[in-house]
Amino acid sequence: MIDSVTLILIGAAAMASLVVALFFLRFWRQTRDSLFLWFAIAFATDSATRLLEGLFPVPDEQEPLRYVPRLITFALIIVAIAQKNRPSRRG
Repeated sequence: MIDSVTLILIGAAAMASLVVALFFLRFWRQTRDSLFLWFAIAFATDSATRLLEGLFPVPDEQEPLRYVPRLITFALIIVAIAQKNRPSRRG
């Protein structure tokens, strides 16, 4: 069972990730730079993961499937950085 302080911290982390995702989405709308869109998607995924973690806690801390959504989040960030640093084809 998760105590109430842990649930509050999980909720705060989910809210913070959602706020960061909304900021990146706003920057993407202003610049149309795909880096901001990728980061917005990554942080929205992190927010949803943390929300689900708070709503449906996993009793076993060592459950490997618990870390798959975070792996996806970090993979999205790596893809965003790799795409941004890819050489331009415009010449």
